[in-house]
Amino acid sequence: MLLHTLTIHAAHDQLARKHISSVELTQAALDRIAAVDGRVHAYLQVAADQALAQAQQADVRRARGDLAGTPLLGIPLAIKDVICVEGMRCTCGGRILENFVPFYNATVVERLRAQGAVILGKTNTDEFAMGSSTENSAFGPTRNPWNLERVPGGSSGGSAAAVASEMALGALGTDTGGSVRQPAALCGVVGVKPSYGRVSRYGLVAFASSLDQIGALGKDVRDAANLLGAIAGHDPRDSTSMPVGVPDYGAVLGPDLKGVRVGVPKEYFIEGMQPDTEQAVRAAIDVMRALGAEIREVSLPHTDYGLPVYYLIAPAEASANLARYDGVRYGLRLSPAGGPDDGLWATYRATRGVGFGPEVKRRIMLGTYALSAGYYDAYYLKAQKVRTLIKADFDAAFQEVDVIACPVAPTTAFKIGEKVDDPLQMYLSDVFTLNANLAGICGVSLPCGFDAQGLPIGLQINGPAFGEEKMLRVAYAYEQATEWHLRRPRL
Repeated sequence: MLLHTLTIHAAHDQLARKHISSVELTQAALDRIAAVDGRVHAYLQVAADQALAQAQQADVRRARGDLAGTPLLGIPLAIKDVICVEGMRCTCGGRILENFVPFYNATVVERLRAQGAVILGKTNTDEFAMGSSTENSAFGPTRNPWNLERVPGGSSGGSAAAVASEMALGALGTDTGGSVRQPAALCGVVGVKPSYGRVSRYGLVAFASSLDQIGALGKDVRDAANLLGAIAGHDPRDSTSMPVGVPDYGAVLGPDLKGVRVGVPKEYFIEGMQPDTEQAVRAAIDVMRALGAEIREVSLPHTDYGLPVYYLIAPAEASANLARYDGVRYGLRLSPAGGPDDGLWATYRATRGVGFGPEVKRRIMLGTYALSAGYYDAYYLKAQKVRTLIKADFDAAFQEVDVIACPVAPTTAFKIGEKVDDPLQMYLSDVFTLNANLAGICGVSLPCGFDAQGLPIGLQINGPAFGEEKMLRVAYAYEQATEWHLRRPRL
């Protein structure tokens, strides 16, 4: 048995039966990283000594009977490098925070550690989570394990690639406009974006505060559900965290869909979509029908406005959030070229000019323009009003159906470098995912097929706000009726 190939729930079973130890499981993951990450570049840093110490502690706790039923006790996981882990660098994929070491854990990390999970290291990301391909990282791109010439998606491409190439049993990512679901689709794993307010953002380096959510990536739906259950719940340190109970997501997973109403939005099957993608998603919908689901066409009439609305609101919030990186309080500090520091503004220009990459600069400028005097009402305020209409579309649809099924991305993984010089084409990669963030609802991506080149295709299931159990039930039933989730890339 190759331990790195286990799912979280299978590893938990082996650990509970004392067939393996957490130290053995963690060492297997570290050995896998050493063997393949030189080609994939999923990790920015690996904390081998700390991980083995945590694994040893987990074995001691299990032997004492502590947390015996906890699904993550002794399980090695990876964390996206925009989430704070005490004592580990949090670079956000950029030079401006290259040497920043947090002195505290994000709430999600606290909750994983409380369950006895093992933290392997930090995964690569587009700088400040701004991107759809993980090519915007200052530390080089991550490669798709299914084809090393292709992107893994973004911005949680490092986390998705780590799970797909079995360098971690599961991982955390973040999703602002699709950054968990899109890389999950392109890498052939399961990615969950929770409802806004379901998971605490405390300790997450902010990109767009009204859109960001920390999500989970796993090899199958049960693994992703276990991870979500561990990190979800109210946190008084996050003012956007909702004081609502967390269901037992594992308890709702079942094999059939009798009585479930599945909506199919006509606006999500568009001209120009890769034919293999549309065929795979429609075949998946047929499987759900065979499992007992009632399939209904629904309309989300403001779908086409999602892309421009997102690329006004997200950059505006990024412009405000990234103003704190000024070379004064923390992170990179550069004096102006040609002599000593001759003024605060000169230090700002020098620090931010070198510290931020091209995509981050582009979004800061877009956001600053949208918020500037004379343009605020015409752009940002109007975008917020249209955002309300997009949310109303979903609210109306969920009066008729329980979940919505649609594609995750219009194409499978594209070649590295193919879209870096065309930002609009890159932004279109998230055209089917970003509306869920604007509306604050939940979504999951799971494998539903492969294209003619052997690249994974993702099926997206969206649920209403705080309706993760409905969404996961549908995803699990479909997954168990097919075998797509059992395929692994050969490295």
